[in-house]
Amino acid sequence: MRPSLIWRITLPVMAWAILVAAVGGITVRLSFEHLLLQQHERYLLSQAQIFARQLEDLRREGNQEKTQSALLEFSRSMEAWGAICDPNGNIKVEGWGESWTFPRIDRVRAIVQSGAISDEAGVKFVNSSLGWLGIVTIPLRNGANALTIEYLRVAIFLDEADQALKSITYLMVLLGGVMVITALGVTLLVSRWVTGPLQYLTERIRNWQGNETSLDSIQSRKDEIGLLAQAFSTMANELRSQIEALATERVQFDAVLEYMTDGVVIVDAEGKVRLMNPAAERLFEGRPGGSVGKSLIEVVRHHQLVDLWQKSLNNDRQYNLTLEMTPNRSFVQAIATPLGGTLKGNVLLVIQDLTRVRRLETVRRDFISNVSHELRTPLATLKALTETLQEGALEDPLMARRFLEQMDKEIDNMTQLVRELLELSRIESGKVPLNRQPISPSVLLENAASRMRLQAERVGLTLEVLTNPELPMVLADRERIEQVLINLLHNAIKFTPPGGRIELGAQRRDGEVVFYVKDTGVGISPEALPRIFERFYKADQSRSGGGTGLGLSIARHTVEAHGGRIWAESEVNRGSTFFFSLPLANP
Repeated sequence: MRPSLIWRITLPVMAWAILVAAVGGITVRLSFEHLLLQQHERYLLSQAQIFARQLEDLRREGNQEKTQSALLEFSRSMEAWGAICDPNGNIKVEGWGESWTFPRIDRVRAIVQSGAISDEAGVKFVNSSLGWLGIVTIPLRNGANALTIEYLRVAIFLDEADQALKSITYLMVLLGGVMVITALGVTLLVSRWVTGPLQYLTERIRNWQGNETSLDSIQSRKDEIGLLAQAFSTMANELRSQIEALATERVQFDAVLEYMTDGVVIVDAEGKVRLMNPAAERLFEGRPGGSVGKSLIEVVRHHQLVDLWQKSLNNDRQYNLTLEMTPNRSFVQAIATPLGGTLKGNVLLVIQDLTRVRRLETVRRDFISNVSHELRTPLATLKALTETLQEGALEDPLMARRFLEQMDKEIDNMTQLVRELLELSRIESGKVPLNRQPISPSVLLENAASRMRLQAERVGLTLEVLTNPELPMVLADRERIEQVLINLLHNAIKFTPPGGRIELGAQRRDGEVVFYVKDTGVGISPEALPRIFERFYKADQSRSGGGTGLGLSIARHTVEAHGGRIWAESEVNRGSTFFFSLPLANP
């Protein structure tokens, strides 16, 4: 976030004020410290020199006891530490004042014995961890021209000086803080006086953007701010009309992209997705809004589309291709068009989903092929029988009767095929009226079982009906739902070896009744299971018998017309179970 104009003015002034306060405070503090140490230096040196002359007199007398006593008395009177040391720094005699503690004594001994103090006469000040320490060194001689053989060292902690320095430091900090705060207040007042009109103009501009607040009060000013307000008002009026036009166009553009069935993707020169509409996100199974900014290969996961984009980008031409997408095996047509103008370098990809068109084309082709196949066999048979009769078989009464019976059978098969095709067409078109009435599932099951029981027993199968009289009524066309059950039972009987078992029943599940037909037959392969409800589809031609392949397709459309659904579960050589559901009469 950028600092405001107030802080742009205040911060430099404050930095200067702090610098002046810091330099001034440090200068005053150092000057005071220097004067204070000079004063203590003169005092300590004079006292030490006086005492040194006394020691020299006592040493000439050779009275060691008086020397030690005088040293102790001097140390107590000065509240100092005193010692006589040899030239090597070893302490021969020492004494200290009553207020001295062992940490202070040990600290002084360490400094003296470390050699940090010169052997020349004078005062040395040390800023130790225990405070300021002044150490006086006076050489002691035996006579006027004798060599120095010992030194008097007197050390004193400058507690009063420390306290004075702390006081002056506190005072300088306090005065500096007062000066800085005063400077801050004055600077803020001046800054606000300068920036106040600008802030007022800014606030008015914000309100104008949201609430159409007038800027007349600002435009009436004769200074630069008034001129700025007038210029902004003129510019804003022009921008408003442009923004409204752009907003309208954007809404229309978004609506077109939102409801387009074709996928639209814009890819930049670096292969990054810049725009993707919902249709494209659904096609490529992407998260809504989560594809923008990702690479094209990461989004589409298909190298042919990436190659198409690259080819269009490199050659600046439009290209298209048709490909099959995996794993859902959908067919799409992709058109890559290079964009120009401000979008130059970007490529527009339009992806059209042709899966339904391709599937309908496949169904139409399969339908024609299946109908042709189903009609070709009986027509070929009729043609052969007719030619045989014409060639003389008609003169043989027994042979002629057998051929006529065969011809009648083939005609019946063709009639059944045409009837089922018409029935399926009517159901798919919704032109079949359904007489839906409340009926008990048990009645539907028992009626269908009674019509197919003899056929099941004839091929050595056991047909069992599991009914529950307490099941709720369903809303159904009795005749057509019974026909669905009969179709499922007929298939179960046809594909179940002798000695097998067929179970017919119904259960209530989640607001509907589910009917099922379960057998112990040959089962259906996993590859064929999704296609068994297609028209003319036969899972195993060797076991298909004489059926047309339309029974399950008619059953599916009949159940769906009732608002239900139909599905199957199966294992090869373990049997199959067909299910379909019907809505309750009184949900």
